[in-house]
Amino acid sequence: MMHVSGRVDGLRKGTLFLQKVVDSTLVDIDSIVINGNPEFNFKTKIESPEIYYLYLNKDDGDTLNDRVMFFAEKGEIIINTLLKTFESSAKVSGSENQELLQEYRKIARQFNAKNLDYIKAYINNAKSANDSRSLDSIQKEMDNLLKRRYLYALNFAITHGDNVIAPYIALTEVSDANIKYLDTVASKLTEEVKSSKYGKLLIDLIANRKDLESDW
Repeated sequence: MMHVSGRVDGLRKGTLFLQKVVDSTLVDIDSIVINGNPEFNFKTKIESPEIYYLYLNKDDGDTLNDRVMFFAEKGEIIINTLLKTFESSAKVSGSENQELLQEYRKIARQFNAKNLDYIKAYINNAKSANDSRSLDSIQKEMDNLLKRRYLYALNFAITHGDNVIAPYIALTEVSDANIKYLDTVASKLTEEVKSSKYGKLLIDLIANRKDLESDW
């Protein structure tokens, strides 16, 4: 059983929904109407850790910044946030996989920022100098950055094979990586993680990739 509780400071009226993806569709698991008290509580059964969402319907026609993604798991999960910055201000505690996801994203954001710098430099060079050498150099830097990000994701997954975050990162970040690397990730998963939702999906992905590659 999972117990999700917390508060949305500044919220007086609205509806909070607990959601997750089922067969590629985002579905409502539970909901609570807020009327004056900004605190909320949800209880639901959960088989293994997976991504859930806390969605706020403010009835203002604005769907931006209204959904908090978090790694759900059995036990007590606490989510505290603010009405005006619902997603960006959210603080989630009680989930080990959530803490690992935040750790991963901290470094991933650095890769994203660096890649944006390269893209800007590439565009500026293409517009001004049209120097093919400079463009080739920037492209190589971008390719190297992508390789480093892939290696980071793979190493992160391999290092945390005793947590469901491992197959989740493999599935969402590097599912198209060389099959031998995905095999390495799978080999590091504990039996419990292999039997989780994302563990099963990763094993199925690897099997399907091998079947496709054997047909060529």
